[in-house]
Amino acid sequence: MREYLLTLCITAAVTYLLTGPVRKFAIVAGAMPEIRARDVHREPTPRLGGIAMFFGLCAGLLVADHLTNLNQVFQASNEPRALLSGAALIWLIGVLDDKFEIDALIKLGGQMIAAGVMVVQGLTILWLPIPGIGSVALTQWQGTLLTVALVVITINAVNFVDGLDGLAAGMVCIAATAFFLYAYRIWYSYGVEAAAPATLFSAILMGMCLGFLPHNMHPARIFMGDSGSMLIGLVLAAGAISVTGQVDPDALNLYVGSEKEAVHQTVPVYIPLLLPLTIIAVPAADLILAIVRRTWRGQSPFAADRGHLHHRLLEIGHSHSRAVLIMYFWSALIAFGALAYSVNSASMWIVLGVVFLSAIGLALLLLPRFRPRAPRWMERFVPPRYRRRGVPALAPEASTPASATEPAAPVAPEDRAPVVSGVSGANGATAIGARSRLADRRKAGTR
Repeated sequence: MREYLLTLCITAAVTYLLTGPVRKFAIVAGAMPEIRARDVHREPTPRLGGIAMFFGLCAGLLVADHLTNLNQVFQASNEPRALLSGAALIWLIGVLDDKFEIDALIKLGGQMIAAGVMVVQGLTILWLPIPGIGSVALTQWQGTLLTVALVVITINAVNFVDGLDGLAAGMVCIAATAFFLYAYRIWYSYGVEAAAPATLFSAILMGMCLGFLPHNMHPARIFMGDSGSMLIGLVLAAGAISVTGQVDPDALNLYVGSEKEAVHQTVPVYIPLLLPLTIIAVPAADLILAIVRRTWRGQSPFAADRGHLHHRLLEIGHSHSRAVLIMYFWSALIAFGALAYSVNSASMWIVLGVVFLSAIGLALLLLPRFRPRAPRWMERFVPPRYRRRGVPALAPEASTPASATEPAAPVAPEDRAPVVSGVSGANGATAIGARSRLADRRKAGTR
Protein backbone atom coordinates (compact mmCIF):
# COMPACT_ATOMS: atom_id res chain seq x y z
CA MET A 1 0.00 0.00 0.00
CA ARG A 2 2.85 2.41 0.80
CA GLU A 3 4.32 2.06 -2.68
CA TYR A 4 0.93 2.71 -4.26
CA LEU A 5 0.51 5.81 -2.10
CA LEU A 6 4.00 6.98 -3.03
CA THR A 7 3.20 6.55 -6.72
CA LEU A 8 -0.06 8.44 -6.24
CA CYS A 9 1.69 11.34 -4.47
CA ILE A 10 4.45 11.60 -7.08
CA THR A 11 1.89 11.62 -9.90
CA ALA A 12 -0.19 14.29 -8.15
CA ALA A 13 2.86 16.45 -7.39
CA VAL A 14 4.20 16.34 -10.95
CA THR A 15 0.77 17.11 -12.39
CA TYR A 16 0.20 19.98 -9.97
CA LEU A 17 3.62 21.57 -10.51
CA LEU A 18 3.49 21.31 -14.30
CA THR A 19 -0.03 22.72 -14.68
CA GLY A 20 1.12 26.29 -14.02
CA PRO A 21 3.83 26.33 -16.73
CA VAL A 22 1.47 24.48 -19.09
CA ARG A 23 -1.11 27.24 -18.57
CA LYS A 24 1.42 29.89 -19.60
CA PHE A 25 2.42 27.80 -22.60
CA ALA A 26 -1.22 27.42 -23.65
CA ILE A 27 -1.70 31.20 -23.50
CA VAL A 28 1.41 31.82 -25.60
CA ALA A 29 0.44 29.07 -28.06
CA GLY A 30 -3.02 30.59 -28.48
CA ALA A 31 -4.91 27.57 -27.13
CA MET A 32 -7.60 29.86 -25.73
CA PRO A 33 -10.67 29.45 -27.94
CA GLU A 34 -13.40 32.04 -27.93
CA ILE A 35 -16.42 31.46 -25.72
CA ARG A 36 -18.99 29.36 -27.55
CA ALA A 37 -22.76 29.34 -27.14
CA ARG A 38 -22.71 26.13 -25.09
CA ASP A 39 -19.96 27.27 -22.69
CA VAL A 40 -20.78 28.38 -19.15
CA HIS A 41 -17.59 30.31 -18.42
CA ARG A 42 -17.44 34.03 -19.18
CA GLU A 43 -13.76 34.60 -19.90
CA PRO A 44 -11.49 32.82 -22.39
CA THR A 45 -9.62 30.10 -20.51
CA PRO A 46 -6.56 28.22 -21.77
CA ARG A 47 -6.80 24.51 -22.48
CA LEU A 48 -4.06 21.89 -22.87
CA GLY A 49 -4.21 20.86 -19.22
CA GLY A 50 -3.87 17.31 -20.46
CA ILE A 51 -0.17 17.97 -21.09
CA ALA A 52 0.50 18.16 -17.35
CA MET A 53 -1.68 15.13 -16.72
CA PHE A 54 0.18 13.07 -19.32
CA PHE A 55 3.57 13.89 -17.80
CA GLY A 56 2.11 13.01 -14.41
CA LEU A 57 1.15 9.62 -15.86
CA CYS A 58 4.69 9.13 -17.19
CA ALA A 59 6.20 10.10 -13.82
CA GLY A 60 3.93 7.67 -11.98
CA LEU A 61 4.86 4.77 -14.25
CA LEU A 62 8.55 5.67 -14.01
CA VAL A 63 8.50 5.75 -10.21
CA ALA A 64 6.54 2.50 -10.01
CA ASP A 65 9.09 0.81 -12.27
CA HIS A 66 11.85 1.58 -9.74
CA LEU A 67 9.98 0.40 -6.65
CA THR A 68 10.64 -3.08 -5.29
CA ASN A 69 7.17 -4.56 -5.31
CA LEU A 70 5.63 -2.61 -8.17
CA ASN A 71 8.55 -3.43 -10.44
CA GLN A 72 7.18 -6.96 -10.63
CA VAL A 73 4.15 -5.61 -12.48
CA PHE A 74 6.40 -4.43 -15.32
CA GLN A 75 8.32 -7.70 -15.39
CA ALA A 76 5.32 -10.02 -15.34
CA SER A 77 3.02 -8.04 -17.64
CA ASN A 78 3.24 -5.84 -20.70
CA GLU A 79 0.09 -3.93 -19.77
CA PRO A 80 1.85 -0.80 -18.37
CA ARG A 81 3.69 -0.36 -21.67
CA ALA A 82 0.47 -0.94 -23.58
CA LEU A 83 -1.24 1.73 -21.50
CA LEU A 84 1.59 4.20 -22.10
CA SER A 85 1.49 3.60 -25.85
CA GLY A 86 -2.26 4.08 -26.11
CA ALA A 87 -2.19 7.08 -23.77
CA ALA A 88 0.53 8.79 -25.80
CA LEU A 89 -1.48 8.39 -29.00
CA ILE A 90 -4.78 9.59 -27.55
CA TRP A 91 -3.00 12.46 -25.80
CA LEU A 92 -1.42 13.62 -29.05
CA ILE A 93 -4.80 13.60 -30.78
CA GLY A 94 -6.28 15.59 -27.89
CA VAL A 95 -3.53 18.20 -28.04
CA LEU A 96 -4.15 18.71 -31.75
CA ASP A 97 -7.86 19.03 -31.11
CA ASP A 98 -7.36 21.58 -28.32
CA LYS A 99 -5.29 23.72 -30.65
CA PHE A 100 -6.89 23.21 -34.07
CA GLU A 101 -10.28 21.56 -33.25
CA ILE A 102 -10.08 18.56 -35.57
CA ASP A 103 -13.13 16.77 -36.91
CA ALA A 104 -15.13 14.50 -34.60
CA LEU A 105 -14.82 11.49 -36.93
CA ILE A 106 -11.05 11.87 -36.94
CA LYS A 107 -11.04 11.85 -33.15
CA LEU A 108 -13.23 8.74 -33.16
CA GLY A 109 -10.81 7.01 -35.51
CA GLY A 110 -7.89 8.01 -33.29
CA GLN A 111 -9.65 6.57 -30.24
CA MET A 112 -10.15 3.26 -32.02
CA ILE A 113 -6.52 3.18 -33.12
CA ALA A 114 -5.32 3.89 -29.57
CA ALA A 115 -7.50 1.05 -28.28
CA GLY A 116 -6.12 -1.20 -31.03
CA VAL A 117 -2.55 -0.36 -30.03
CA MET A 118 -3.28 -1.52 -26.47
CA VAL A 119 -4.90 -4.71 -27.75
CA VAL A 120 -1.88 -5.55 -29.90
CA GLN A 121 0.38 -5.25 -26.83
CA GLY A 122 -1.75 -7.56 -24.69
CA LEU A 123 -4.20 -5.26 -22.89
CA THR A 124 -7.39 -6.97 -23.97
CA ILE A 125 -10.33 -9.00 -22.65
CA LEU A 126 -9.62 -12.73 -22.81
CA TRP A 127 -12.78 -14.11 -21.17
CA LEU A 128 -15.92 -13.03 -19.40
CA PRO A 129 -17.57 -14.59 -16.34
CA ILE A 130 -21.25 -15.12 -17.16
CA PRO A 131 -23.72 -16.22 -14.45
CA GLY A 132 -25.02 -19.76 -14.91
CA ILE A 133 -22.59 -20.54 -17.71
CA GLY A 134 -19.08 -19.99 -16.40
CA SER A 135 -16.01 -18.33 -17.86
CA VAL A 136 -16.57 -17.86 -21.58
CA ALA A 137 -13.35 -17.64 -23.57
CA LEU A 138 -13.46 -15.02 -26.29
CA THR A 139 -11.88 -15.35 -29.70
CA GLN A 140 -9.27 -12.84 -30.76
CA TRP A 141 -11.75 -10.83 -32.82
CA GLN A 142 -14.41 -10.89 -30.12
CA GLY A 143 -11.97 -9.73 -27.47
CA THR A 144 -10.62 -7.00 -29.75
CA LEU A 145 -14.03 -5.64 -30.67
CA LEU A 146 -15.26 -5.68 -27.07
CA THR A 147 -12.09 -3.99 -25.83
CA VAL A 148 -12.23 -1.26 -28.48
CA ALA A 149 -15.92 -0.67 -27.77
CA LEU A 150 -15.35 -0.29 -24.03
CA VAL A 151 -12.43 2.09 -24.54
CA VAL A 152 -14.30 4.29 -27.01
CA ILE A 153 -17.48 4.42 -24.88
CA THR A 154 -15.56 5.29 -21.71
CA ILE A 155 -13.47 7.97 -23.41
CA ASN A 156 -16.50 9.69 -24.89
CA ALA A 157 -18.50 9.39 -21.66
CA VAL A 158 -15.79 11.27 -19.77
CA ASN A 159 -15.39 13.74 -22.63
CA PHE A 160 -19.11 14.51 -22.72
CA VAL A 161 -19.32 15.22 -18.99
CA ASP A 162 -16.39 17.66 -19.09
CA GLY A 163 -18.54 20.79 -19.15
CA LEU A 164 -18.11 22.45 -15.75
CA ASP A 165 -15.04 23.46 -13.77
CA GLY A 166 -13.67 20.46 -11.91
CA LEU A 167 -16.50 18.14 -12.94
CA ALA A 168 -14.74 15.53 -15.09
CA ALA A 169 -11.58 15.37 -12.96
CA GLY A 170 -13.58 15.01 -9.73
CA MET A 171 -15.95 12.35 -11.05
CA VAL A 172 -13.14 10.28 -12.54
CA CYS A 173 -11.18 10.62 -9.28
CA ILE A 174 -14.17 9.24 -7.36
CA ALA A 175 -14.50 6.37 -9.80
CA ALA A 176 -10.77 5.67 -9.65
CA THR A 177 -10.87 5.58 -5.85
CA ALA A 178 -13.64 2.97 -5.82
CA PHE A 179 -11.85 1.03 -8.53
CA PHE A 180 -8.57 1.13 -6.60
CA LEU A 181 -10.19 -0.24 -3.45
CA TYR A 182 -11.75 -3.08 -5.40
CA ALA A 183 -8.64 -4.01 -7.39
CA TYR A 184 -6.41 -3.76 -4.30
CA ARG A 185 -8.77 -6.09 -2.43
CA ILE A 186 -8.48 -8.71 -5.19
CA TRP A 187 -4.72 -8.34 -5.44
CA TYR A 188 -3.88 -8.23 -1.73
CA SER A 189 -6.64 -10.26 -0.06
CA TYR A 190 -6.89 -13.08 -2.61
CA GLY A 191 -3.32 -12.98 -3.91
CA VAL A 192 -4.34 -12.56 -7.56
CA GLU A 193 -1.31 -11.01 -9.27
CA ALA A 194 -3.30 -10.33 -12.44
CA ALA A 195 -5.10 -7.51 -10.57
CA ALA A 196 -1.85 -5.64 -9.81
CA PRO A 197 -1.76 -3.63 -13.10
CA ALA A 198 -5.33 -2.41 -12.59
CA THR A 199 -4.47 -1.35 -9.03
CA LEU A 200 -1.46 0.60 -10.31
CA PHE A 201 -3.48 2.27 -13.07
CA SER A 202 -6.12 3.38 -10.58
CA ALA A 203 -3.56 4.86 -8.19
CA ILE A 204 -1.92 6.81 -11.01
CA LEU A 205 -5.29 8.02 -12.28
CA MET A 206 -6.18 9.29 -8.82
CA GLY A 207 -2.90 11.22 -8.71
CA MET A 208 -3.51 12.77 -12.13
CA CYS A 209 -6.95 14.04 -11.12
CA LEU A 210 -5.95 15.21 -7.64
CA GLY A 211 -2.97 17.12 -9.01
CA PHE A 212 -5.06 18.89 -11.63
CA LEU A 213 -8.15 19.68 -9.55
CA PRO A 214 -6.67 22.67 -7.59
CA HIS A 215 -6.15 24.49 -10.90
CA ASN A 216 -9.50 23.42 -12.35
CA MET A 217 -11.95 24.15 -9.54
CA HIS A 218 -14.40 27.01 -10.07
CA PRO A 219 -13.36 29.50 -11.27
CA ALA A 220 -10.96 27.42 -13.35
CA ARG A 221 -7.61 28.85 -14.37
CA ILE A 222 -7.09 26.15 -17.02
CA PHE A 223 -9.16 23.42 -18.69
CA MET A 224 -7.93 19.90 -19.29
CA GLY A 225 -9.36 19.97 -22.81
CA ASP A 226 -9.75 16.86 -24.93
CA SER A 227 -6.10 16.06 -24.31
CA GLY A 228 -6.97 15.50 -20.65
CA SER A 229 -10.53 14.17 -20.76
CA MET A 230 -9.76 11.51 -23.37
CA LEU A 231 -6.57 10.59 -21.51
CA ILE A 232 -8.20 9.94 -18.14
CA GLY A 233 -11.06 8.13 -19.86
CA LEU A 234 -8.59 5.78 -21.53
CA VAL A 235 -6.71 5.10 -18.27
CA LEU A 236 -9.98 4.31 -16.48
CA ALA A 237 -11.04 1.95 -19.26
CA ALA A 238 -7.62 0.28 -19.29
CA GLY A 239 -7.87 -0.61 -15.60
CA ALA A 240 -11.36 -2.04 -16.00
CA ILE A 241 -10.35 -4.08 -19.05
CA SER A 242 -7.23 -5.39 -17.32
CA VAL A 243 -8.97 -6.84 -14.29
CA THR A 244 -12.18 -7.89 -16.08
CA GLY A 245 -10.60 -9.93 -18.82
CA GLN A 246 -7.46 -11.16 -17.07
CA VAL A 247 -8.65 -12.39 -13.65
CA ASP A 248 -9.98 -15.95 -13.60
CA PRO A 249 -12.92 -16.40 -11.17
CA ASP A 250 -11.48 -19.73 -9.98
CA ALA A 251 -8.31 -17.90 -8.93
CA LEU A 252 -10.26 -16.27 -6.09
CA ASN A 253 -10.91 -19.68 -4.50
CA LEU A 254 -14.04 -18.40 -2.82
CA TYR A 255 -16.18 -21.45 -3.48
CA VAL A 256 -15.51 -25.10 -4.02
CA GLY A 257 -17.37 -26.83 -6.81
CA SER A 258 -17.79 -26.58 -10.52
CA GLU A 259 -16.66 -23.55 -12.48
CA LYS A 260 -20.27 -22.73 -13.34
CA GLU A 261 -21.24 -22.63 -9.67
CA ALA A 262 -18.18 -20.62 -8.71
CA VAL A 263 -18.88 -17.96 -11.32
CA HIS A 264 -22.53 -17.82 -10.32
CA GLN A 265 -21.65 -17.30 -6.67
CA THR A 266 -19.03 -14.64 -7.39
CA VAL A 267 -21.22 -12.49 -9.62
CA PRO A 268 -21.49 -9.70 -6.98
CA VAL A 269 -17.71 -9.50 -6.96
CA TYR A 270 -17.65 -8.84 -10.68
CA ILE A 271 -20.54 -6.38 -10.84
CA PRO A 272 -18.35 -3.23 -10.62
CA LEU A 273 -15.94 -4.56 -13.24
CA LEU A 274 -17.96 -6.28 -15.95
CA LEU A 275 -18.44 -2.91 -17.56
CA PRO A 276 -16.69 0.34 -16.68
CA LEU A 277 -20.07 2.01 -17.22
CA THR A 278 -21.08 0.76 -13.76
CA ILE A 279 -18.36 2.92 -12.26
CA ILE A 280 -19.04 5.95 -14.48
CA ALA A 281 -22.79 5.49 -14.69
CA VAL A 282 -23.54 9.23 -14.60
CA PRO A 283 -21.27 10.14 -17.55
CA ALA A 284 -22.53 7.08 -19.44
CA ALA A 285 -26.15 8.12 -18.89
CA ASP A 286 -25.29 11.61 -20.10
CA LEU A 287 -23.65 10.12 -23.20
CA ILE A 288 -26.69 7.98 -24.05
CA LEU A 289 -29.13 10.84 -23.51
CA ALA A 290 -27.01 13.15 -25.66
CA ILE A 291 -26.92 10.67 -28.55
CA VAL A 292 -30.68 10.08 -28.37
CA ARG A 293 -31.43 13.80 -28.08
CA ARG A 294 -29.26 14.82 -31.03
CA THR A 295 -30.39 11.97 -33.24
CA TRP A 296 -34.03 12.79 -32.50
CA ARG A 297 -33.41 16.37 -33.64
CA GLY A 298 -31.78 15.18 -36.85
CA GLN A 299 -28.30 16.30 -35.71
CA SER A 300 -25.02 14.47 -35.61
CA PRO A 301 -24.39 12.54 -32.38
CA PHE A 302 -21.14 14.50 -32.08
CA ALA A 303 -22.80 17.94 -32.44
CA ALA A 304 -22.29 19.98 -29.27
CA ASP A 305 -25.28 21.41 -27.43
CA ARG A 306 -26.40 22.66 -24.01
CA GLY A 307 -28.55 19.70 -23.04
CA HIS A 308 -26.12 17.81 -20.79
CA LEU A 309 -26.99 16.97 -17.21
CA HIS A 310 -24.81 19.71 -15.77
CA HIS A 311 -26.44 22.26 -18.06
CA ARG A 312 -29.84 21.13 -16.80
CA LEU A 313 -28.74 21.63 -13.22
CA LEU A 314 -27.72 25.19 -13.99
CA GLU A 315 -30.97 25.92 -15.78
CA ILE A 316 -33.16 24.89 -12.85
CA GLY A 317 -31.30 27.28 -10.57
CA HIS A 318 -28.32 25.45 -9.07
CA SER A 319 -25.11 27.41 -8.76
CA HIS A 320 -21.97 26.23 -10.53
CA SER A 321 -20.40 24.80 -7.39
CA ARG A 322 -23.59 23.12 -6.22
CA ALA A 323 -24.16 21.50 -9.62
CA VAL A 324 -20.65 20.03 -9.51
CA LEU A 325 -21.15 18.76 -5.95
CA ILE A 326 -24.45 17.11 -6.89
CA MET A 327 -22.76 15.28 -9.76
CA TYR A 328 -19.99 14.23 -7.35
CA PHE A 329 -22.63 12.91 -4.95
CA TRP A 330 -24.36 10.72 -7.54
CA SER A 331 -21.05 9.38 -8.87
CA ALA A 332 -19.87 8.45 -5.39
CA LEU A 333 -23.22 6.88 -4.51
CA ILE A 334 -23.20 4.62 -7.57
CA ALA A 335 -19.49 3.75 -7.47
CA PHE A 336 -19.20 3.01 -3.74
CA GLY A 337 -22.65 1.42 -3.63
CA ALA A 338 -21.53 -1.09 -6.24
CA LEU A 339 -18.26 -1.55 -4.34
CA ALA A 340 -20.09 -2.26 -1.08
CA TYR A 341 -22.42 -4.70 -2.82
CA SER A 342 -19.47 -6.58 -4.29
CA VAL A 343 -18.03 -7.03 -0.79
CA ASN A 344 -21.26 -8.23 0.86
CA SER A 345 -24.22 -8.75 -1.43
CA ALA A 346 -26.38 -10.29 1.31
CA SER A 347 -26.47 -7.21 3.54
CA MET A 348 -29.82 -5.42 3.53
CA TRP A 349 -28.21 -2.39 5.19
CA ILE A 350 -26.32 -1.63 1.99
CA VAL A 351 -29.53 -1.49 -0.02
CA LEU A 352 -31.28 0.63 2.62
CA GLY A 353 -28.30 2.98 2.78
CA VAL A 354 -28.25 3.45 -0.99
CA VAL A 355 -32.01 4.11 -1.00
CA PHE A 356 -31.70 6.65 1.83
CA LEU A 357 -28.82 8.50 0.16
CA SER A 358 -30.71 8.47 -3.15
CA ALA A 359 -33.64 10.18 -1.41
CA ILE A 360 -31.25 12.84 -0.11
CA GLY A 361 -29.85 13.32 -3.61
CA LEU A 362 -33.32 13.76 -5.07
CA ALA A 363 -34.13 16.34 -2.38
CA LEU A 364 -31.00 18.28 -3.32
CA LEU A 365 -32.04 18.21 -6.97
CA LEU A 366 -35.54 19.50 -6.24
CA LEU A 367 -34.44 22.31 -3.88
CA PRO A 368 -31.93 24.34 -5.92
CA ARG A 369 -32.53 27.53 -3.94
CA PHE A 370 -32.91 26.01 -0.49
CA ARG A 371 -30.80 27.84 2.08
CA PRO A 372 -30.54 26.19 5.51
CA ARG A 373 -30.97 28.39 8.57
CA ALA A 374 -28.92 27.82 11.71
CA PRO A 375 -30.57 27.68 15.14
CA ARG A 376 -30.57 30.80 17.28
CA TRP A 377 -27.78 29.57 19.53
CA MET A 378 -25.47 28.94 16.52
CA GLU A 379 -25.92 32.28 14.78
CA ARG A 380 -22.68 33.62 16.23
CA PHE A 381 -20.66 30.85 14.60
CA VAL A 382 -22.06 30.81 11.05
CA PRO A 383 -21.85 33.30 8.16
CA PRO A 384 -24.53 36.02 8.03
CA ARG A 385 -26.39 34.41 5.12
CA TYR A 386 -27.39 31.48 7.36
CA ARG A 387 -28.76 33.60 10.22
CA ARG A 388 -32.41 34.23 10.92
CA ARG A 389 -32.65 37.95 10.34
CA GLY A 390 -35.68 39.81 9.12
CA VAL A 391 -35.23 41.81 5.93
CA PRO A 392 -36.95 45.22 5.99
CA ALA A 393 -39.45 45.70 3.20
CA LEU A 394 -38.75 48.41 0.66
CA ALA A 395 -41.21 51.29 0.37
CA PRO A 396 -43.02 51.59 -2.97
CA GLU A 397 -41.54 55.02 -3.67
CA ALA A 398 -38.05 53.72 -2.90
CA SER A 399 -38.21 51.04 -5.57
CA THR A 400 -37.51 53.60 -8.33
CA PRO A 401 -34.75 56.25 -8.15
CA ALA A 402 -35.71 59.92 -7.99
CA SER A 403 -33.63 60.70 -11.03
CA ALA A 404 -31.73 58.68 -13.53
CA THR A 405 -28.51 60.52 -12.80
CA GLU A 406 -28.66 60.13 -9.03
CA PRO A 407 -26.35 57.29 -7.89
CA ALA A 408 -27.93 54.50 -5.90
CA ALA A 409 -26.94 54.17 -2.25
CA PRO A 410 -24.90 51.09 -1.39
CA VAL A 411 -26.86 48.29 0.26
CA ALA A 412 -25.31 46.11 2.94
CA PRO A 413 -25.33 42.36 2.23
CA GLU A 414 -27.59 41.66 5.19
CA ASP A 415 -30.10 44.34 4.06
CA ARG A 416 -30.56 43.06 0.53
CA ALA A 417 -33.97 41.79 -0.42
CA PRO A 418 -34.16 38.05 -1.02
CA VAL A 419 -34.26 36.83 -4.59
CA VAL A 420 -37.60 35.38 -5.53
CA SER A 421 -37.53 31.77 -6.68
CA GLY A 422 -37.71 31.46 -10.43
CA VAL A 423 -35.90 34.72 -11.23
CA SER A 424 -32.77 34.43 -13.32
CA GLY A 425 -29.67 35.16 -11.32
CA ALA A 426 -30.39 33.16 -8.18
CA ASN A 427 -27.52 31.07 -6.89
CA GLY A 428 -25.32 31.67 -9.90
CA ALA A 429 -27.92 31.00 -12.59
CA THR A 430 -26.50 33.99 -14.44
CA ALA A 431 -23.63 31.71 -15.47
CA ILE A 432 -25.75 30.74 -18.46
CA GLY A 433 -27.21 34.18 -19.02
CA ALA A 434 -30.49 35.81 -18.16
CA ARG A 435 -33.57 34.00 -19.42
CA SER A 436 -36.50 35.93 -20.76
CA ARG A 437 -39.90 34.61 -19.78
CA LEU A 438 -41.41 36.14 -22.90
CA ALA A 439 -38.91 34.27 -25.07
CA ASP A 440 -39.74 31.03 -23.29
CA ARG A 441 -43.47 31.49 -23.95
CA ARG A 442 -42.86 32.24 -27.60
CA LYS A 443 -40.77 29.13 -27.88
CA ALA A 444 -43.57 27.13 -26.33
CA GLY A 445 -46.00 28.43 -29.00
CA THR A 446 -48.09 30.88 -26.92
CA ARG A 447 -48.58 34.46 -28.04
